[in-house]
Amino acid sequence: MKQHIVLALLLLIFTGVKAQDTISSSTSNSERIKVDGVAVVIGKNIVLDSDIDKFKKELKQRIEGKLDITDCEILEEIMVQKLLAHHAVIDSVEVSEAEVNSEVERNIGYFGQQLGSIEAVVEYYGFTDEEDLRKELYTIQNEQLLIQREKASITEKIDVTPEEVRTYFKNLEKDDNLPEFSAEIELAQIVKILKPTEEETNRVFEKLNSIKKDIEEGFSFRLKALINSDDPAVSGNGQGAGGKYTITRESNFIKEFKEVAFSLDEGEISDPFESGFGFHILQVEKIKGQERDVRHILIQPVITQEELDASKDELAKIREQILKGEITFEEAVIKYSDDIVTKNNQGLILNPQTNDTRFDLTRMDPNLYKRVSSLKAGEITEPFYDEVRGESKMHKIILLKSKNETHTANFIDDYEKIQQLTLQKKQEETVDKWAKDKIEDTYIKINKDFKKCEFSKNWKKQ
Repeated sequence: MKQHIVLALLLLIFTGVKAQDTISSSTSNSERIKVDGVAVVIGKNIVLDSDIDKFKKELKQRIEGKLDITDCEILEEIMVQKLLAHHAVIDSVEVSEAEVNSEVERNIGYFGQQLGSIEAVVEYYGFTDEEDLRKELYTIQNEQLLIQREKASITEKIDVTPEEVRTYFKNLEKDDNLPEFSAEIELAQIVKILKPTEEETNRVFEKLNSIKKDIEEGFSFRLKALINSDDPAVSGNGQGAGGKYTITRESNFIKEFKEVAFSLDEGEISDPFESGFGFHILQVEKIKGQERDVRHILIQPVITQEELDASKDELAKIREQILKGEITFEEAVIKYSDDIVTKNNQGLILNPQTNDTRFDLTRMDPNLYKRVSSLKAGEITEPFYDEVRGESKMHKIILLKSKNETHTANFIDDYEKIQQLTLQKKQEETVDKWAKDKIEDTYIKINKDFKKCEFSKNWKKQ
């Protein structure tokens, strides 16, 4: 129960988490967990006393301590979520096991990235082991998906007219409450992907085939992995130690790895195969229902310093041609870039959070922010090295195509954002009306300590 308190609140906020957000490591064990009672029961769902405390702490961290919200208001927000979850079950909202597992893997990957490893996550939140963590996350994520689907079904037909958008803006303007929009930029890139030579690729294949032969003749796969594998987890104590992993089809592993793992029989060793990490051989040690215990050895082909320098120099020459006006950036993208996605879009980079070409400077990946925050429109970075784990290594140059400074909302320039705000407000009002109606025929029990709260809805059914 105590782990559920902490993780449920993190996941409630997780949908809005930015890539550069981190989990605070300064919180002591005594602050993380509060053993407490039940604040509210809604249908079969409960809200714990410490849900309120934890939610409040998370909000304070996100808005730098400037929090003007009462415990009663926080409780009411959580109660609405529980009401949605309760009626999602009543309305037979469907959530598949594969969807939940996929979200669990995504969240575990996120938490693991923030704290350094899955083992660190397990220890930090006080779970017995990784399996215990996954079971709790499954329960929480299942509820979150039910809430999302129920809310979507309530608001699916909601739309706004241009006149509603105009009225919403005018009301904000009249109340002197127009939002401030952060600085936004558009970026374009030219990418040169680093690839090993044919000779280096052949060397790696020959080495893996030799290792495979040794193992088939009786050598220990684990020892061979410890000696030869470039997987950094091979020498640890958790998942990946000695090259061993336990996986399912939903596990957060690259496609090539899972395809090979689930194509082999127990005891069988694969031929060498390629992924974005390098080249592997893989053995299935045990098949346990939907799970497989596998071991692998990863060898990453060597890209020499000379090859790295040549790639960087090529991009430097391309940049110089652009700056001299000998070729436009867009022409250079088509002629030189190796990135298929941006090559067909004039080099423009899509924001993965919004799926459009604009990036909010306050919500960018910190590494990318460092590269481009000081640029002016039309300026190009010097060539720099980058890599996408599990995909590719590369050199890039990035053009700051356009930049809008921080400003007060303008109806013409910011119409799409204002339209979205208008839609969100209308959706919130629709969910609010739905909740008021559903409260009347839902079992609700409020602890005496919270009966003094003045709620906006008739939770106390007076």
